[in-house]
Amino acid sequence: MTPSLSIATWNVNSVKVRLPQLLDFLKDDAPDILLLQELKCQSEAFPREEIEMLGYNLAIHGQKTYNGVAILSKLPLEDISTILPDDPAPDQARYIEAVVSLPHNQALRIASVYVPNGQEVGSDKFDYKLAFMTALHHHMEALLLQEEMLVIGGDYNVAPENIDVYDPVASAGSICFHPLERAAFRAMLYSGMTDAYRALYPDTQQFSWWDYRAGAFQQNKGLRIDHLLLSPQAADRLENCAVVEKMRKLEKASDHAPVICKFSLNNV
Repeated sequence: MTPSLSIATWNVNSVKVRLPQLLDFLKDDAPDILLLQELKCQSEAFPREEIEMLGYNLAIHGQKTYNGVAILSKLPLEDISTILPDDPAPDQARYIEAVVSLPHNQALRIASVYVPNGQEVGSDKFDYKLAFMTALHHHMEALLLQEEMLVIGGDYNVAPENIDVYDPVASAGSICFHPLERAAFRAMLYSGMTDAYRALYPDTQQFSWWDYRAGAFQQNKGLRIDHLLLSPQAADRLENCAVVEKMRKLEKASDHAPVICKFSLNNV
């Protein structure tokens, strides 16, 4: 059997509220690595014990009330960093990065990112979103120079293409589908990163977020804004990618569903 590695990303929209669903996901789908966003708790309040009991190592960058990112890994985590160079608001917990050792003395660099929503086009928060995306893009470029397996997953708050929006005409120019946001996302791809889901399914419409209001999930009126971006070394090993919609169907679900990818580790 070919050795493999599964990596998932999930905006849990409050880890305390979503803890039962999170534990079920870790037991049932059992990703080797899970990237979390929007913890909405400080690092010391993160439910460590329950998750460590399932065999996960933790790297947490929390923040009270909002934001917060984490990496949960069955493999040891090293060189943990919460610094995104040139971050326009470094006091906000939106980025965490670590290195995972793989077979044959190889390594995977993994990061969880929570891109700002932007709130309203033309606002200071929208300008902050674009500045954050620029900083993230530049950091990706620097990491790509290392020519290693690199996965940066998270809630990017950008639907890249028309197919990623349930109504691209009505959504045109709005938050998460604004031309400036989409251009910033494309710049990451032009640098050499690969959008895992779209690489495998170029013509499939699949969303990862649905508003809580107006029966959006039941009517499948959503956006694909949660992404796993891969370096060439990681993209070469990509085998599968899926949105785990069952987690959105649960009672008290996050408005986001996890996205999970499988990678071959044969001859790493």
